[in-house]
Amino acid sequence: MQIDENGFVAVTNADSSRTDEIISVSQHSSNEMLPAVFKVANVFAGVGGNRKLWQDCQVTAVENDFKIAKVYKKLFPQDELIISDGFEFIKQCHNEFDFIWASPPCQKHSRMMKATRHKVADYPDLRLYEVIIFLQNFYKGKWVVENVVPYYEPLIKPTAQIGRHLFWSNFPINAEEVPQPKNFINKANLQGKKEMMDWLGLHFEEVIYYKNNHCPVQILRNCVHPTLGNAVFLNGR
Repeated sequence: MQIDENGFVAVTNADSSRTDEIISVSQHSSNEMLPAVFKVANVFAGVGGNRKLWQDCQVTAVENDFKIAKVYKKLFPQDELIISDGFEFIKQCHNEFDFIWASPPCQKHSRMMKATRHKVADYPDLRLYEVIIFLQNFYKGKWVVENVVPYYEPLIKPTAQIGRHLFWSNFPINAEEVPQPKNFINKANLQGKKEMMDWLGLHFEEVIYYKNNHCPVQILRNCVHPTLGNAVFLNGR
């Protein structure tokens, strides 16, 4: 983590034309007496659907897309925000937290890889399983890794399947699915963005196209619904 004298995290992994922009994060002097807090890392944070209802914790969010990170900071100004690679962050900083939630990118695991009419055949991103194996073996706190139900048989058996989500964790998960809006997958315009924001309770004006896919709803479809995210989080407290 690179923090300057004013308490800012410099933008990394961002477009070179944007490196003059910075996002403020909270810092405390090493001499300051602070009460014990439950420290949570929300890695691959997106716009924070899973995080919305969490309480009584200190959250550090990690997101490598600058535009998405700016929206997260607007929605959760109280959280520390780090713009960095989530895989590397977990490896380097895992021992700083009591709880880690990781939602690695899901597009290369999604059933849409085979359902789409476009020619997008590609390897699944097996770093998902690297995170699970790493946390299983090197992390002493509570952790959960979330992803979509894939088009293939999961290489590691999940702890739970809830709706379209798979969860791997080191604690039992007992939570209920939150019904999706009708025509969930096909919402791909600004009206669909509004409907998805209403469903999630997350509202922002920015129109962001994830990975240049020309769909303003994708970053919202990537979210875990706040009610489900909070239920899973409380299972691990």
